[in-house]
Amino acid sequence: MALNPEIVNSIAPVGAIAVFTGMVGWVATTWLKVKNGYPLENSWGKPLYPNGGGEAMERIKLISEENAQLQAELGSLKDRMAVLERIATDQPSRLAAEIDALATKQLN
Repeated sequence: MALNPEIVNSIAPVGAIAVFTGMVGWVATTWLKVKNGYPLENSWGKPLYPNGGGEAMERIKLISEENAQLQAELGSLKDRMAVLERIATDQPSRLAAEIDALATKQLN
């Protein structure tokens, strides 16, 4: 079955436009990734991180340390919040009994 040249000539510009649009989209996506700091990908979809040098690694280290400190602080705040929630939702008589027990324990 031979291809009709008129059909090929009418479809060719659409195909060329589709290929060109795909290439422009790929370039724009890559540019946006680089601009916003996202890693580029190789042909297998694995990230390629550019060599940022010592400054980038130092910055990552400082941010990681700050993140660890903030997580520790958040954990202590969660503990304090749990105690405050327990105080707010417990029965007043039970709370008073616990406070009295702690006061007598301190005196002894």
